Amino acid sequence: MASLKELKNRIKSVKSTQKITKAKQMVAAAKLRRAQAAAEAARPYAARLAVVMGSLAGKVTGDSAPLLMRGTGSTQRHLLVVVNTDKGLCGGLNSNIVKEAKIQARALMAEGKTVSLYLVGKKGRAPLRREYPEVLADQFDTSLVRTPGYTEAEQIAADLVAKFEAGKFDVAHLVYPVFKSALAQEPQTVQLLPVPAPAVAPANSDAAVEYEPDEEEILAELLPRYVRTQFFTALLEREASEQGASMTAMDNATRNAGDLIQKLTVQYNRSRQAAITTELIEIIAGAEAL
Repeated sequence: MASLKELKNRIKSVKSTQKITKAKQMVAAAKLRRAQAAAEAARPYAARLAVVMGSLAGKVTGDSAPLLMRGTGSTQRHLLVVVNTDKGLCGGLNSNIVKEAKIQARALMAEGKTVSLYLVGKKGRAPLRREYPEVLADQFDTSLVRTPGYTEAEQIAADLVAKFEAGKFDVAHLVYPVFKSALAQEPQTVQLLPVPAPAVAPANSDAAVEYEPDEEEILAELLPRYVRTQFFTALLEREASEQGASMTAMDNATRNAGDLIQKLTVQYNRSRQAAITTELIEIIAGAEAL
């Protein structure tokens, strides 16, 4: 059984930890408001750009389409771009993203495809390296900046487009978290390259529209922008998901610390009362012996 001094030190240590988790919860809550607003503000632009891309894609077919849309003509080599966070203490967010990436990798390998990994963020690297050490293609470190933004998205997109045009892979998939709420962040996998045509025709597709310059030139300009926008959206969603998961995890940790402090305090009081009772018994027994 722990001594009174050990219990007292344990209570003091847990209280210090509780102060840290409470402070991190408040910081995450403040950052979440900004990150959530940024992620929600970027969604309409990405959705509208996808509609424009779909409208143009329906008018360009065959060899006239740019390489980023028509692809290499093969679907054998797949690249999984996995977007994880750079910091921990955010619950099961990173483990869920890694789990989604493993599911996609196993499904592609079961079909006989060749799979390679492109890792963004630090926290997902170790588990994926352990399980797939031979398929790691490259990685991009976003921990060098405080808050990754469009500049980092542009660098990642340029790197991937260059690799795609050089024939390093045939299809690229983007695995990233989508922010739903502070309690829910769902991993999502979307095809990045070649840029997929929309399954549903956009509204007013029968309207007569003349493009100047022609559709091929517009697509050649918009396709890299679309890839950059996808990455920028993924980074914004990652930031919002990280802060939401961190706030929830730190709130749970603070509550658990409070419960533990209460249990230790009860144990401390009982041990102290038992020690006092033992001392009284010894004093009374000594007095009677005299």
